[in-house]
Amino acid sequence: MKNKKFSISKYSRVWWRMTMAGFNADLTNRFAAAFFLMGKFLRFSLFLAFLILLVGRTQTLAGYNVQQVVFFFLTFNLVDIISQFLLRGVYHFRPLIVTGNFDFILTKPLNPLFSSLARRTDILDLLTLIPLVLYIIFFLASGQVVTTLTGILFYLVLVLNALLVALALHIIVLCIGVLTTEVDHLIWIYRDLTNMGRVPIDIYREWLRGFLIFVIPVGVLMTFPAKALMGLLSWQWVLFSIGLSVIFLWGSIRFWRYALNRYSSASS
Repeated sequence: MKNKKFSISKYSRVWWRMTMAGFNADLTNRFAAAFFLMGKFLRFSLFLAFLILLVGRTQTLAGYNVQQVVFFFLTFNLVDIISQFLLRGVYHFRPLIVTGNFDFILTKPLNPLFSSLARRTDILDLLTLIPLVLYIIFFLASGQVVTTLTGILFYLVLVLNALLVALALHIIVLCIGVLTTEVDHLIWIYRDLTNMGRVPIDIYREWLRGFLIFVIPVGVLMTFPAKALMGLLSWQWVLFSIGLSVIFLWGSIRFWRYALNRYSSASS
């Protein structure tokens, strides 16, 4: 298969047009879009209230106080919403495979991986992301979590690193979809596993913590950034997280190339 030349400006324009097309589609049913946003804010508020009540009664959760547990939850939402915003195309990938429309993706002068990942960007996720970022900034500025300049730097690096891990995991889901046509269940299994990161993974048993770091790196995705900001993560673990994301991303791209070579088009 011929490689499509990558151009940042070209792909940025394409992404923007696809994003605006998706946003215009959402605006055709403004009532449903409004309920979607309300549901997102309601779920966020209810679980946040649950955490505050839970930890408020016990004073600590796995050694963390209320403010720290809340910040773990805020970081989880930050990584989760950004990854959903940028990679929403995975949720709409299966129909391309089962209908044979993926054949047309392969014939277009765009990288098929980019088209598969970014063909649908949900602008409504961005509308929930903006107040979340402002709340995180306010939360930190108010001194509710003690941090340092180094901690903030590590936090930003590990949030970006978490997005690379999320990208790799979404690519793996696409690969399995190409090989088996099964995407929907896999992506929801991924969502269920990442939801375990709404609280620090320290609350789980040691074998489960190992699984959530080394196999399905939910800890690297959700817990490590917040721990780094609080000064609870050594620089060795920071380097490990970066190395793990590079390995996962490299492996997922190799897997994608393998899946494309094994793909049988609708006409075959």
